[in-house]
Amino acid sequence: MNAPTNRQTSIQDPRKRTDSAPSPDPTQSASTVELQAREEASISALHDMLETMTHCRKCPRLVAWRDTVAEVKVKRFASEPYWGRPVPSFGDLRARLLVLGLAPAAHGGNRTGRVFTGDRSGDWLYRALHKAGFASQSESVSLSDGLYLKDCYITAVAHCAPPENKLLPSEVAHCHPYLQQEFEQLPRLKVMIALGKIAWDAILREPQFAMPKGTPKPKFGHGLVVDLPAGHTLIGSYHPSQQNTFTGKLTEPMFDAVFTLARKVLAAETQTFRSDSHTTPETECC
Repeated sequence: MNAPTNRQTSIQDPRKRTDSAPSPDPTQSASTVELQAREEASISALHDMLETMTHCRKCPRLVAWRDTVAEVKVKRFASEPYWGRPVPSFGDLRARLLVLGLAPAAHGGNRTGRVFTGDRSGDWLYRALHKAGFASQSESVSLSDGLYLKDCYITAVAHCAPPENKLLPSEVAHCHPYLQQEFEQLPRLKVMIALGKIAWDAILREPQFAMPKGTPKPKFGHGLVVDLPAGHTLIGSYHPSQQNTFTGKLTEPMFDAVFTLARKVLAAETQTFRSDSHTTPETECC
């Protein structure tokens, strides 16, 4: 992969913007310029939302737990500083692929400050993303490890580590506006991978992804693919939790296959776009 020119979050400091909007091209049509302006506005709004997220204290139980974990550290990480705040989403803000998990781990994302980083689940996720060409490297260790994502954005149903890995309905509700804004403002979103049933249900509850009236809601299943309204695709995957990976419910080939499938769906979408844009060059840029 070439070094990214797109915006990322949580690489060093999730509040810091490390790039700028692309320079205007005088040969572009007015419609193309307008689309790019809307895209930049969406990306700027996402940056502002992510900054707000890292200071959220809406859930007293989660605030108390994340603070306690960050102060009373486990022995193996006793010498390391803990993030101890809401863990923001991570990745390419122009991504077509969104990966939705549940919540950060107490000594994973809550320690490192990057979602799915510092625990076994993250080892599985970034290895699979790297194999499928969505990640620059196969390991995610810390904010300073140089990792970046290409055409992929990782988020969660909740952004604070919960006690016993269990969220209360009120805590999910408090985090929902962040997820809702991501769905609405990721400008190129096409494919979503739900890591587990909770993530699957969270996506299908969104009005823009709900099935047409009279159509039953698809049941969660590993490798299940659902075509959603407005041209989006939902893919189900077992969560790469230790419970699933240690028992063999989820194997490495099974997990890799999900991201290979996502890559194929995106490739088909790109091919369709190129075919269409050949006859309508005024929309070619986006």
